Amino acid sequence: MKFSHEAEEILETLWVSQEEKGNPETHCRLFNEEGRAEALKELKLAGYISQNKEKIILLEKGKEDARSAVRHHRLAECFMMNVLKLDKETGNMSACEFEHLLTPQLEERICGMLGHPKTCPHGNPIPQGKCCLKTGLQKEIVLKRLSEMKAGQKGRVAYMKTADKRKLQKLMIMGVMPGMKISVIVNAPSCVFQIGNTQVAVDAEMAKSVFVMTEKKR
Repeated sequence: MKFSHEAEEILETLWVSQEEKGNPETHCRLFNEEGRAEALKELKLAGYISQNKEKIILLEKGKEDARSAVRHHRLAECFMMNVLKLDKETGNMSACEFEHLLTPQLEERICGMLGHPKTCPHGNPIPQGKCCLKTGLQKEIVLKRLSEMKAGQKGRVAYMKTADKRKLQKLMIMGVMPGMKISVIVNAPSCVFQIGNTQVAVDAEMAKSVFVMTEKKR
């Protein structure tokens, strides 16, 4: 069921309070901010919560969506801080926006790219998704510049980082985009790699601009 961003954030708070901290009820004062009244009304109409003057309880019907909201938030934190290397303050703010954009397919793709992490950057457990149960194998994600990879190494493009807009545009025209599979064929003197069904050659300087996630089995 689709809710407003505010309602999803309330579900997160309630799930953490009840399922992780063991509090059977959550005090209403946590949700006194402007705009929260409408979000609470959404959840009550859906049968996800019960509320009196002082306490709010997350009902069984709402637990699965609440768990999913927590999973999205913590995966978003991992992506922002571990892959994009944002500081905690910026990463937290960005994660709060990004989590609401995660579709089931995008969630699975990001979880897989991150190696199905067990905890977020703050050390909190990430509820498992179906993709985690399928793999049964935890992997460590290593972020490398394309210029540092050896012939035969494979991975997925994490991001491109350069102040030169023309260089960025050239990479995108070549098909170098976040999430794309990439395989290095030769890395000296030029970097020759395969992206999708295309083989591309770039100089060492441009290869330094591409950051790739590679997997290492634990």
